[in-house]
Amino acid sequence: MTILHIDSSIQGPGSISRRLTAAIVAALATPSGEPVVYRDVSVASGALDRCVDEFLAADVIVIGAPMYNLGVPSGLKSWIDAIAVPRKTFRYTADGPCGLAGGRRVIVAYASGGFHNGSEQDFVEPYLRAVFRMLGVADVDVVRAEGVNVSADHRARTLAAAERTIAEIVMRVADERRRAA
Repeated sequence: MTILHIDSSIQGPGSISRRLTAAIVAALATPSGEPVVYRDVSVASGALDRCVDEFLAADVIVIGAPMYNLGVPSGLKSWIDAIAVPRKTFRYTADGPCGLAGGRRVIVAYASGGFHNGSEQDFVEPYLRAVFRMLGVADVDVVRAEGVNVSADHRARTLAAAERTIAEIVMRVADERRRAA
């Protein structure tokens, strides 16, 4: 299993989404030494042409998606634009787009300073689910850390809940791999 690790936060070492993606990747890759390809899309990169090949070569894609101004960071949007390639990751049909990149799992580490889950102000999770569905990826898990700027106590509680969600997802992925083997 190849893991593609995407970080998009401009916050550097203090980033909650980076902390969560690191925990997810460590839990998935460490037990069996899975190969990991890392891309930080928060910095300008001339290698966007390689993004689609990295995406297609990966079995699991772990994405750090902090909410910035109700949406995803511009670097993450650019990466998505680079992997959404007609005739490579999806095709157009009379009924709309048809995904060509199925068989992968996406795990999103979503962090926000406030509370947006289920609200009309959440343009992160619905957008990411729609994009990956368009590409044919049905398995999308989301680890949420919301309200991290509300208080130190709430931040600690939401991070603990996110860590429990990560453990559940990693166990599910391991079970699926064992059944497939």
